[in-house]
Amino acid sequence: MLVAGVDLGGTAVNYTLLNDREEFLIEGMCEYPARSTEGPAICLGQIAEGLKVAVQRAGVSLADVAVVGLDTPGPASATGVLSARGSTNFVHADWAGFDICGNLAKVLGKPAVYLNDANAAALWGHFALFGTGAGTTSISCIVGTGHGGGIIMDGVVIKGRKGFGGELGHVLIPYHMIPGIEGLKPECNCGRIGDLESLCSLTSIRRWLLPYFLLQYPDHELGKIDDSHKAAYRVRGLAEKGDEMCRKIFSVQARALGLFFDQMINTFDPDALIVGGGAVETSPEFQRWFIDEIRTGMPVQREEQADIPIHVMPNGDTAGARGAALEALKLARG
Repeated sequence: MLVAGVDLGGTAVNYTLLNDREEFLIEGMCEYPARSTEGPAICLGQIAEGLKVAVQRAGVSLADVAVVGLDTPGPASATGVLSARGSTNFVHADWAGFDICGNLAKVLGKPAVYLNDANAAALWGHFALFGTGAGTTSISCIVGTGHGGGIIMDGVVIKGRKGFGGELGHVLIPYHMIPGIEGLKPECNCGRIGDLESLCSLTSIRRWLLPYFLLQYPDHELGKIDDSHKAAYRVRGLAEKGDEMCRKIFSVQARALGLFFDQMINTFDPDALIVGGGAVETSPEFQRWFIDEIRTGMPVQREEQADIPIHVMPNGDTAGARGAALEALKLARG
């Protein structure tokens, strides 16, 4: 028995296959064009075609796939009905209110289950650390263009009443405690001031942190780039190389995570904290520095909680597809 994991992004679909011995049959990326901008009908057809390619690559048959796990960007319900305003990354008007999971099941002729992309990545991160055993809790933060997250308790994703469980990026933090950003009032796209995403995302770098720090470094090379998106995208690479201003920007992001994780420790007393996304798709040296900065940003913990581990998300590029496959395996097992 096999299940498939399908990670649908704005421009590409990533696939994996998982057997009932919890072994992944595809290592690394297995991508196919998504064409999500052309609407649901074309995009679902693309997913089906790409799944055929994936099973051929794994040397198995499509008939062997019992259940398909799907993850996409939100907002969406727990069952995979996209918001009435559509998905964040799917601009075609027909995505609004679309039941993407139910309709994919019809196209494939197979049962399907749904997670948002951050919850799927969080499920994989938890499984990589703890397996499918019960009794463990993890909190994952996925730092990308926005800020996703996931809470896993006893191996189960906390989806919430409307599917918005784990929207960790919109939790408010006491950002005034972060040194070096005096006078900054970071506003999130959701309208909140001082939530985690407003300080810890690529969007936060573009809108708030890079303009703020360029005032202190007026001769910096990034100040000479007219395109704010391109300038923000370069911050991580320069920070990894040791650029002083860019390291300060990433220090702010790490310390914002530290304040947030402190809240999670006092709420859930978890077994592990996990950080994923583009912010930590870097060298091991930079990852260690970033995690040290997270710990520096955390208020003093109780002695019993101070040893909580902070991990970098393993297999970051394929985490979503792997988590979706794990969710599918639960359904296949009944």
